[in-house]
Amino acid sequence: MYLDAAKKQEIFSKHGKSNSDTGSAESQIALFSYRIAHLTEHMKLNRKDYSTERALTMLVGKRRALLTYLKDRDINRYRAIVKELGLRK
Repeated sequence: MYLDAAKKQEIFSKHGKSNSDTGSAESQIALFSYRIAHLTEHMKLNRKDYSTERALTMLVGKRRALLTYLKDRDINRYRAIVKELGLRK
């Protein structure tokens, strides 16, 4: 399994305030980015998997909405997470 509890704890501890901070925007954006990267690799091998394509599109939209929320609330936190994850915006 590509995303087990240990990997989630690692992502949350690295990007959140603590390893139990699962609700902050930064930790959610980091988790979505990890899942997006995994699904993108899957789509490269399985180009006709339309249900995965839809899930990938929805995840990108959720991440975009969280990034917009964070940009409106606190521009410094937004810039930090974009730089840390290497996102284009």
